[in-house]
Amino acid sequence: MGLPATLCAFLSPETSLSLQAGAIGSGGSSHPSRIRAMAETGEGLPEEVLALIFRHLPLRDRAAAARVCRAWAAAATCSTVWHDTKISCECELEGMLPLYLSTCLDHVHNLRLEFEPSREASRRAAIELLMVLAGRALGLRGLRLECRGEKPLFDAGRDVLEAVHAVCGAARELRHLDLRRLPFTLDDALVLQAARGCPELHSLFLDNSTLVGSVGPGSVLELLEACPRLRALGLHLASLSHAILEALAAPDRAPFALLALRCACPEDARASPLPNEAWAALRRRHPGLAVELELEPALPFESVTRVLQPAVPVAALRLNLSGDTVGPVRFAAHHYAATLRALEVRAAASAELNAALEELAARCAALREVHCFCVVSHSVLEAFRAHCPRLRTYTLKLTREPHPWRPTLVARLGDFSPPSPQT
Repeated sequence: MGLPATLCAFLSPETSLSLQAGAIGSGGSSHPSRIRAMAETGEGLPEEVLALIFRHLPLRDRAAAARVCRAWAAAATCSTVWHDTKISCECELEGMLPLYLSTCLDHVHNLRLEFEPSREASRRAAIELLMVLAGRALGLRGLRLECRGEKPLFDAGRDVLEAVHAVCGAARELRHLDLRRLPFTLDDALVLQAARGCPELHSLFLDNSTLVGSVGPGSVLELLEACPRLRALGLHLASLSHAILEALAAPDRAPFALLALRCACPEDARASPLPNEAWAALRRRHPGLAVELELEPALPFESVTRVLQPAVPVAALRLNLSGDTVGPVRFAAHHYAATLRALEVRAAASAELNAALEELAARCAALREVHCFCVVSHSVLEAFRAHCPRLRTYTLKLTREPHPWRPTLVARLGDFSPPSPQT
């Protein structure tokens, strides 16, 4: 990540170039000559400016900067640098000075932790870091875990989940917990631990890519009771129930903003249907509620028809079905026109799908993004361009291209307008 232009404006050209190189990095590795150049050119900078610069450096370069001089050490270890921190256990923690990282963890409020579960060193580093956080997590407000690569076959992730349990038991001020990129089966014990240990939770995302759903509606109900400020929740469909919708629609419930539902495992296919009336009541109670639906191949057609209820305020719909996709697209066009903002379709190309997409484009004028991972007709592309004035990005390919398919960004008049004059 480069340095902000507003910050570079305060620096000399030599300082700016040196610091930009540090921020971009080279695989997370430090170069003594680069650090020395930064020290010479940034010698007279105040601590606040140094801190703003250091927050854009990779972890290794932060550690190197902290060893330059006392002024740099003070800036590199201040709370501004560490408030929002991303740590990759694939490379950055190898060879790091534990003392340096340990002294800075108290300043971390929001942590994004990446690791590769199939690599022993990366996995061990992530678990050790989580356990250290559990011992001193008083300031932690947000935790997002992301696994890279493939997890080992038959790996239940017990060691990783135990570390997450420990953090949930210690971080009383935790507001945001995102486990969507954790490829292990999450269970009731974890949800109950979050309910008991993190009463200030504002968001909790459990809608990960596991093939087994082990979070029951009962534990989710306890979570809602224990965390009255919860306003965003990600679940597998099997974890949702009529009683949960009623609890969310209760008169004394704080405003609820987002419900993300993933339908991908056998338990989701067997989930009890949720009545349209319950969705309507929830929508009346929370007019700003957005629902994200992700329907995967494990969901049979009859389950799809049970999930897609007219009163659900669907803002994002991702269809990756093994059966009929045309029907759900037409259903969305007729019932979600007022709320739909994003559509993703993975299906075989057909004239029927093209016609359904054209109808959806004509009805869903508020769409901001649409991504179809199959070849579409030119009339589909023109329909979205003509009827969706707020469209910002789309993947609508007229011919087959090598994967990965890249989306097209839409530049709108006014996107680059100058800022309003200060009054």
